Amino acid sequence: MFIATGAYSGYLPKAPGTWGSVVGVLLWMPLRDLAIGPYAAIIAMLFVAGTFAAGAAEKIVDKGDPGLVVIDEIVGQLIALALVPHHPAAVFAGFLLFRLFDIFKPFPVGWLDQHIHGGMGIMLDDVMAGLYALIVLQLGIFILT
Repeated sequence: MFIATGAYSGYLPKAPGTWGSVVGVLLWMPLRDLAIGPYAAIIAMLFVAGTFAAGAAEKIVDKGDPGLVVIDEIVGQLIALALVPHHPAAVFAGFLLFRLFDIFKPFPVGWLDQHIHGGMGIMLDDVMAGLYALIVLQLGIFILT
């Protein structure tokens, strides 16, 4: 449950997904200077661990995609912040973009959320939301610089 709930941040009141994204930003801070290879390897390891932990948490709480599971938001947020400049505005934009794609679930985010179940389903929609946020953020940075 420690992994699935993002060090228990998923138990915080009101908006556990947002708290999970905050944990993702906090985790990004010590990882931000890594080369893309090691950074991607850490995301991949968190994805695998998160898939198993999220699936187990579903069984423990006996509910599909329980809100307290936020490892998916952490992984999605880390994807969104890959390659981001170390500037507060860029980090904040990455945070907001990820949250928007995670909440509004444009295709295929919503499709993944509805059709893939278990730990993999919990993780994949947030991975896709993170990829959307990464693409939009990088395009914005490219246009603005």
